[in-house]
Amino acid sequence: MNKIIEVCCGSFYDCMEAYKGKADRVELNSALYMGGLTPSIASLVLTKKNTDLKVICMARPRGAGFCYNKEEYETLLLDVKCMLEHGADGIAFGLLDDDGNINISQTKEVIDIIKSYGKEKEAVFHRAFDCVNDPYEAIETLIKLGADRILTSGLEAKAVEGMELLKDLQEKYGDKIQILAGSGMNFKNAKKFMEYTGITQIHSSCKKWLQDKTTTKNHVSYAYSDDDYAYEVVDSNLVKELVKIVHEFF
Repeated sequence: MNKIIEVCCGSFYDCMEAYKGKADRVELNSALYMGGLTPSIASLVLTKKNTDLKVICMARPRGAGFCYNKEEYETLLLDVKCMLEHGADGIAFGLLDDDGNINISQTKEVIDIIKSYGKEKEAVFHRAFDCVNDPYEAIETLIKLGADRILTSGLEAKAVEGMELLKDLQEKYGDKIQILAGSGMNFKNAKKFMEYTGITQIHSSCKKWLQDKTTTKNHVSYAYSDDDYAYEVVDSNLVKELVKIVHEFF
């Protein structure tokens, strides 16, 4: 069984923490508090220079949903090319139409671009999948288009709440496309979840909070959590705990 722990990272620092914790792979973003946006090229270059991690880069030009206008889509395409040219091992993206179906033409174009940089480059459809109307139709579409993997919580807020659908998708399609379970996954629930669903790839934030006292000062605040000074980072110790549970005891 090929077990994979992927850590959701928002910076070069996060990637180094994931590396110290012996993660198998990272998904590199920026702005994780918005669900993850396209990362800086610098964070990608520094991660590839200082680690041997497989780095999947997020291509998401803005927050909110996944139905993009012409300018946003053009930005996404150029970001995909730039990140692949700077060493990304794959791209995580999600493209829907206004009705909540896979945008077939855009998704095909992105997958074709990714594969043009090498067949080993991975095309990952992210949790936009959790906003589709019909997960079975959507996964069959992605398989036909040549996607390598889907990141999903089973159309629920947390993956443990979507276990039944995830188990069914794994049983029906796991030999055709990789299913990566994410949202709320950690060292406390991963073993039971993997045993039940048969899914062998886990996506986790392994998050802790640090403080920056300049976040809120005078009458100005840039806080995005309940703590006026906090920002989230990956904790290498939480990564180690998850890796230990999955790799050593499962």
